[in-house]
Amino acid sequence: MEKYKCDFIDFMVESGVLLFGDFIAKSGRKTPYFVNTGNYKTGAQLYKLGHYYSEAIMNVIGGDSFDVLFGPAYKGIPLAASTAYTLYTEYGIDKKYCFNRKEVKDHGEGGVFVGAKLGDGDRVVIIEDVMTSGLSIRETLPYLKAAADITIPHEFISVDRMEVGLNGKTAIKEIYEEFGIQVHPIVTVLDIIEHMRNKLSPDVIDRMETYLEHYCEK
Repeated sequence: MEKYKCDFIDFMVESGVLLFGDFIAKSGRKTPYFVNTGNYKTGAQLYKLGHYYSEAIMNVIGGDSFDVLFGPAYKGIPLAASTAYTLYTEYGIDKKYCFNRKEVKDHGEGGVFVGAKLGDGDRVVIIEDVMTSGLSIRETLPYLKAAADITIPHEFISVDRMEVGLNGKTAIKEIYEEFGIQVHPIVTVLDIIEHMRNKLSPDVIDRMETYLEHYCEK
C-alpha cells in the first residue's frame, strides 16, 4: 500500500475521525467502524486534509484534467477549500472552487452557489467525505447541471466503505454507470483493515471482516 494511504489512515485515527466500536450507519446497519469528517477541528488538521486530497488528485488524474473543485454542503465545503489551497501551495496549481447552499438565497446576489461561477465547458471535480448510498451527489447534480454546460469526470472521497445496495452494486459503481463519474477514494475499508490489523484488537478486526463479508463488495 502507498505510504500516503497509510499516513492518511493514521491521520484519521489521530484526529478522531476514524472510530472503532459499535455504531449505527445511515443505512440502519450496525457497523464496527465509523468515519465522521465533522470531527476535524483545527487548522493543522485542515491543512493535512487538503494535502492528502491534493496528493490523491495528483497521483490519479493530475492537475491539468479539471477546472473547478466543488464541495457539496456541508462537509464538502472545507474539503474543497483546503484542497484548492494545498494544490496551490504544494504544487503551484491554482484552481477555482465553489460549493452550494442548502437553501437558495433569495436576497443580495441570490442563487445556490458560493465561490467560482461555473461556465460552459468547465470540468468539475467533486470533493466529498464518504460515499455510502450516493444520495449527496444525486441531490446536487441537478443544481450543477443547471448552472452551466459542464462535465463532471471525477469525484474524490476519503473512504470507500465498499457497501452494496439492494441491486448488489456499490454506490461508486452506480454513480459511474448512471452519470459517468469516476469516484476515487483515498482509501478503502480493505486498506483500513490491512493497515490497522496489528494496531487493533483481533476482535475489532474480526468484526470488520465479518461486516465486510455480509455487506460489502466481494
